[in-house]
Amino acid sequence: MSVTDTTLKAKYPAKAHCRRVAKYLTDAGLSRDGVIYLEAQKTHMVEDDDQAMPFRQRRYFFYLSGCKLPDAYLTYNIPQDILTLFIPPVDPDSVIWAGLPESKEEALQKYDVDQVLYSNEVNAALAAYGPSQSTTVYAIPEQVSEHITFLPFADTEFSSLRTAIDECRVVKDSYEVALIRKANEISTLAHIEAAKVVRTATNEQELYGAFVGTCISNGAHEQAYHSICASGTSCSTLHYIRNDQPLRERLNILLDAGAEYECYCADITRTFPISGTFNPESQTIYAIVDEMQLSCFKLLRANVRWEDVHEHAHWVAIRGLKKAGILVGDEQEIFDKRVSVAFFPHGLGHYLGMDTHDTGGHAKYDDPDTMFKYLRVRGNVPAGAVITVEPGIYFCNFILDPVLEDPELSKYIDKAVLDRYWAVGGVRIEDDVHITPDGYENLTDTPKL
Repeated sequence: MSVTDTTLKAKYPAKAHCRRVAKYLTDAGLSRDGVIYLEAQKTHMVEDDDQAMPFRQRRYFFYLSGCKLPDAYLTYNIPQDILTLFIPPVDPDSVIWAGLPESKEEALQKYDVDQVLYSNEVNAALAAYGPSQSTTVYAIPEQVSEHITFLPFADTEFSSLRTAIDECRVVKDSYEVALIRKANEISTLAHIEAAKVVRTATNEQELYGAFVGTCISNGAHEQAYHSICASGTSCSTLHYIRNDQPLRERLNILLDAGAEYECYCADITRTFPISGTFNPESQTIYAIVDEMQLSCFKLLRANVRWEDVHEHAHWVAIRGLKKAGILVGDEQEIFDKRVSVAFFPHGLGHYLGMDTHDTGGHAKYDDPDTMFKYLRVRGNVPAGAVITVEPGIYFCNFILDPVLEDPELSKYIDKAVLDRYWAVGGVRIEDDVHITPDGYENLTDTPKL
């Protein structure tokens, strides 16, 4: 059994997460005499149908419970350090269709909680917390059901819990890292299978099916996000979703796809030739992107400023594109005038965890500086964070045409050379990295060219 599988035999550390969030709240000067309250996602029916919609657990609830059941609730009594999970009671009518639900005894064995009650006992439990006139309830207001009452509490604090959980989620414990590593391991198997299918495939959808099917058969029944199975010039579309175009007369595949395992995500991108061999232009761009990623890896350590790593990726891109003859002129001017943004328009990476674009990144999408506008992580990256490193270079008319039409910017691009590269579409390489005090650990071992 692998170290990852051994780690995951234990319970999800919900109680430790509750303590971490409570400490964040009290360190901010909020009352310690309080109760954290959260609800699971509700069962929702498909419109005009009698079937339930696909279920995705609320991440705030899962972080403090480790429970994927719909229609559940939790309370965490901060001063008493008691975590209570409320699960749906047995409904005889639903048992006919869905079988027996988890019992209280099974839930107590499965989850890292102190007690398990039924969901019809929530208000009574909340009332029991109320006699102390200093008691505060912490909740996320838009995730509180109408039938829930907080009248027994002296104070309701609705503005801090979401932020507290968002910030605490940035630093992963060993169990969370193991979940992300497991999602990466399954995703790697799926990437390998999809690359095999390309040898005989005639359409992007065959790669898509191979990836998703391999994930499911290896225990990851959900995808972290909608897979990007792009070919040819479609590789320049950052969040391409069609996945249904023919592969004939196209050069490359850009496969950005990751599994979700027990609510934790992988996010991996590989670019490879459909024929098995890159043409000269594709090879040139692939080599530049590969160097962008490898050189950024060397900068990674606890508290590295993410903007600095992102800028470094642009410098490598500028030098590579200039060597290829696409860019011309002074490198500092190219950097200062943000010409490289036309080829590398997105951020270098984002936090990864229960969400593909995980919380706590403090993006500034109103930043007037185009180099940082779409950078999803700003500031220093702490030890324990998991972050993607995903440089790319793209040849997209909608981005490059305005630059080519601007005489102050077009002078830095040799259009005759650029014209040889449109068919490449784009190249992106993406790995998931765990930041350590002295460096990093790459959680992604998906083969590269």
